[in-house]
Amino acid sequence: MLIPARRMALTAFSALAATTLFTAPAGATVFNQGISVHRDAYVAKDGAVTLSGMYHCEQASPMGAMQIKATVEQEGGGRLSIGAEQIVCDGQERRWVADAPGAFVNVHPGSAVVTAELQEVRLSGLMPRSVTTVAQDSQHVEVHGH
Repeated sequence: MLIPARRMALTAFSALAATTLFTAPAGATVFNQGISVHRDAYVAKDGAVTLSGMYHCEQASPMGAMQIKATVEQEGGGRLSIGAEQIVCDGQERRWVADAPGAFVNVHPGSAVVTAELQEVRLSGLMPRSVTTVAQDSQHVEVHGH
């Protein structure tokens, strides 16, 4: 008698697990995502800008990829958005860095606001179908010359 009860319990548990697995949306995003901005940024003599911070994320949905977009806004300097280097989504806390060459950049030493966005890009073939911000941080930073 003990064996059929165990089988019935295992069958019920398996059915519950299958129902949970198959009722999730096909492209569901994992919600263990986070990003932060360091309070210091840098601008080189040639105008190249470096922004940085920390992030953690889980693997993107099978139909997408993860990326970081960083935007710096400065009075008298306008607004500049740049992407960070390739990121790794394995749940670990990691550093991100975004660099922009100085050719068309108008950032100078002083106060600025930097906003970092961790984004999931959903693909349709080779083309992006949608971009969703899954984590964001905005900080007043000091831009230092170097």
